[in-house]
Amino acid sequence: MIDVSIVVPLYNEVESLPHLAEWIDRVMDEHKLSYEVVMVDDGSRDGSWQVIEQLHEKNAAYRGIKFRRNYGKSAALNTGFAAAQGEVVITMDADLQDSPDEVPELRRMILEDNYDLVSGWKKKRYDSKLAKNIPSKFFNWTTRRLSGIHLHDFNCGLKAYRRDVVKSIEVYGEMHRYIPVIAKWSGFGRIGEKVVQHRKREFGVTKFGMNRFVNGYLDLLSIMFMSKFGKQPMHIFGAIGSLSFVLGFIALVIVLVLRVAGRMALTNSVWFYLSMFFVLIGIVLFMAGFLGELICRNSPTRNQYLIEKEL
Repeated sequence: MIDVSIVVPLYNEVESLPHLAEWIDRVMDEHKLSYEVVMVDDGSRDGSWQVIEQLHEKNAAYRGIKFRRNYGKSAALNTGFAAAQGEVVITMDADLQDSPDEVPELRRMILEDNYDLVSGWKKKRYDSKLAKNIPSKFFNWTTRRLSGIHLHDFNCGLKAYRRDVVKSIEVYGEMHRYIPVIAKWSGFGRIGEKVVQHRKREFGVTKFGMNRFVNGYLDLLSIMFMSKFGKQPMHIFGAIGSLSFVLGFIALVIVLVLRVAGRMALTNSVWFYLSMFFVLIGIVLFMAGFLGELICRNSPTRNQYLIEKEL
């Protein structure tokens, strides 16, 4: 088995790729590691694919996958994970802000310290404070609180994985920011962290805008919901629906009693309409949970669980 697979998602990084390849080759040769580099071109339009072809011709360790259009970093990582053959899989960005010198130590932490995943921590950053540093700190704090995973930098592109992890998880949408969360909920709970070097961007421009933070929080809520209630939707919809129905029904009974006693006119009372609203919402939510349960019970993946060992 190959010692290390390095997965590099990229989009319009034609100037950085030759320098990155030279750097990776030097580090791997110095530590005598067998390796492959899987470069996933996410629909570049600047000649990045031609550079990948040249690298492959010079060194068969370089493999390339090209998307017809831009699908996003999550799709590129998921495709790279499927293609990786190494004992340990390392991900890094192609913009030279992640250092290949970190690879040997990350690999050692996976194999010797027995981590499932090791995430890089860019403790000293060279990004714009307004555009990235301050929003990233708030984003990471929120993710720590919601997920219970105590990492400082969830969005660091430099990560190391045990082979079993990347072959067992699926990354889609914009979920690449939450791979540690996805791994934890898939049963891979040994997650470590390493302070890594962060460098200034030498070529090109960043591909991420401020909208990634809005989308990021929505993706986090989606992951948390699916991990807890994805196979048992009745537990959330049924509970909220039942509570809403009971409260609305009690309020409706009180309103009707007051009407019979002559103390309230139904057509002029906002409480009557509110009680009816909660009753109807309760019924709708309960039925949503019931239908969700029916769908889950008939899903072909309802009993697919990850087995760590088998005799």
